[in-house]
Amino acid sequence: MKLFAKGLLLIAIPSVIELALLGVVFDTQGKAEQAARQAESSQQILWQARSLIDPLLREAARVRTAIVLDDASFIDRRAVWTEFSDRIALLARMVADNPAQRVRVDQMRAAAFAWRKQAGEIADALRAGKPAAFARAAGDGLPPEIDTVRGVLGEFVDEETRLDQQRVASLRVTRERQQDALIVAVAGSMLIWAFTAVAFARNVGVRLAALGANADRLSVGAALAPPLEGDDEIAALDAVLHQTSARLRVADREQAALKSQLQARATDLARANEYLRQETQDNEMFIYSVSHDLRSPLVNLQGFSKELEVSCADLRKQIDAAGLPAHEHRTMAVVLDSDVDESLQFLRQAVARAAAIIEALLRISRAGRLEYRWQRVNVARVVERVLGGIEPTLAGAARIEVGELPSAWGDPAALEQIFGSLVDNALRHLDAARPGRVEIGAIMAHETSGELPPIDAQSPANDAEKPPAERTRTYYVRDNGVGIPPAYVPKLFRAFQRLHNGESAGQGTGLALARRIVERHGGRIWVESQPGAGSTFFVALPDQPMHMI
Repeated sequence: MKLFAKGLLLIAIPSVIELALLGVVFDTQGKAEQAARQAESSQQILWQARSLIDPLLREAARVRTAIVLDDASFIDRRAVWTEFSDRIALLARMVADNPAQRVRVDQMRAAAFAWRKQAGEIADALRAGKPAAFARAAGDGLPPEIDTVRGVLGEFVDEETRLDQQRVASLRVTRERQQDALIVAVAGSMLIWAFTAVAFARNVGVRLAALGANADRLSVGAALAPPLEGDDEIAALDAVLHQTSARLRVADREQAALKSQLQARATDLARANEYLRQETQDNEMFIYSVSHDLRSPLVNLQGFSKELEVSCADLRKQIDAAGLPAHEHRTMAVVLDSDVDESLQFLRQAVARAAAIIEALLRISRAGRLEYRWQRVNVARVVERVLGGIEPTLAGAARIEVGELPSAWGDPAALEQIFGSLVDNALRHLDAARPGRVEIGAIMAHETSGELPPIDAQSPANDAEKPPAERTRTYYVRDNGVGIPPAYVPKLFRAFQRLHNGESAGQGTGLALARRIVERHGGRIWVESQPGAGSTFFVALPDQPMHMI
């Protein structure tokens, strides 16, 4: 049976019994009200009956006075009988449901109206001057008609008094029954609901407790109790719990297998990282060793080229002093001044370029081996030092704007190298067709500025929702230069990558060095560019101490 049907049954049975008890209570209440009305009616009938004889007695006294004084004006033939008629009619209506009392009322009405007829005859006789004919009516006794009314009225009152006593006793008994019925109804209702609660606890409550126990076991991963029997919703929920438990066991086994695989892959990854670290260290040591070893030959080449230049100068002097013929002197001068001098010039340039490349390699190798001095860095002062060290030819090529720059966590010298490389790169790639402009700032909100490329506020630079341990400050260097073709963007941060056909000066290692420094700070660097519109370089640096590479 479904819970809905059980609930209806548990509510219907007590409700039917309560309705029956309420019916008994209402029945006794109705009887009590009826008995109360009857008792009140008896009191009104008695009061009305006792006041019925008064008008007749007053009229009898007036009739005697009229006979004695021989004056018919004392006899009231209207007012008294109107009052009596109203009272006797009201009394007849009040006892209409009692035939015996109704007969007595009719007897009283007949005797009274007989006396009314006699009183009228007495009044007519007095007006006609014949008072002697009714002399007996002036005696001390009452007329027999009134005596009849008084006698019947006494019987009426006695009977009504007896009925009133019976009704009062019935009212008392009925109220006692009403109280008993109310007590039985309240006690019965409480017993019925108590029995219903016990039945619910023994049936639905026990099943719900078993369901809750299975839910608790499922939450802690313990084995569930046997499934509940039945076809109600509780049994269905218990079946769902057992299915969930079975699926969780399967999921646990799969999770254990995945965890094992993940641990194996983590071990492999750790080995690979260690191998890469070792390889990187070996590469850096190799670059450092090669660069250091190549310096001696370059120094020798530079020295020998100077010696060769001095020797050529001596040879030129000897040729001038030898007095050779004009055509031979001219030939020797062309060889020394043109071919040899040009060759020496090419040699000096090659040596200088090789030295610059070696120096760049040394800087890259040192970037991975230097010990940084971690501290809170005032980035605004770092940028100020960078701008103060710009070459005069580059400083006048563009208008440089510096916005608000919050502090970051890192090494001051390393951050100066980062911003120096970015500013130098921006100044070397300006568009000669329009005034140059470079902007340095930090991302505080969604912002755009002038004709420069807009900052993408949805880019990885927006880290406001990162956990506190991973919060970073994002800085940018924007220019309105020639921009970067999309095909070259992936190669931009590699060493010795020179774009725009190598037209700008430098060895192509500045951005690679900046990337290496940023990564050692635990940050990241990227670029957004539009060819012909300019480029924006973003640098995300830690805002607080964190684990560094």
